[in-house]
Amino acid sequence: MQKIMLVEDDDSLREIYSIRLTAEGYQIVMAHDGEEALAVAVKERPDLIITDAMMPKISGFDMLDILRSTPEMKDIKVIIMTALSSDEQRERGENLGANRYLVKSQVGIEDVVNVVHDVLGDRPIDSEITTGPAPIQSFQSELVQPLMDQSPSTQPMPAQQIPNQPAPTQSITSQPVSAQPIPDQQIPSQPAPNPAPQSSSTIDPSQFGV
Repeated sequence: MQKIMLVEDDDSLREIYSIRLTAEGYQIVMAHDGEEALAVAVKERPDLIITDAMMPKISGFDMLDILRSTPEMKDIKVIIMTALSSDEQRERGENLGANRYLVKSQVGIEDVVNVVHDVLGDRPIDSEITTGPAPIQSFQSELVQPLMDQSPSTQPMPAQQIPNQPAPTQSITSQPVSAQPIPDQQIPSQPAPNPAPQSSSTIDPSQFGV
């Protein structure tokens, strides 16, 4: 377990970072100012020191200068986290050997945690999986598939359970009936007219003086 020392004269900030970094699996030791931090560093030999710059007694810059000048503590990694945002102050910290220079107003606690992992080189192997966004296709399938599994429309009904549907009745008024010609064989035969009766007697033209 790697050890981190928090050097901060603000008790609330020191406590917040202590709780969060403890949750990441680090052992935490604390100091209120630069002078106390040097004494704790000699005793505890932390892997990383996170320190404020403006503190009573010994500032963070002076503490860092002493650490880099002491052979047994010169390899301790240091992150300066301060309200000083000028380029001159940042350059001063980097020239003294700070591994990172963070401005408090520009970072949140999770940013600090990420920087700690980067400086110590112990970022979890699965961090990209757990912190990155889930693929859209996988996310949609996780939401849609359970709903599809519960929907009755996705399950085919066994053949024996499909109710018999009555055949639809055809409406006789839905379509107009068109006149169809009657086939020849269906035209009823008409009886032939009776011929005019013929007189059985023969008229003699001589009777009329012809």
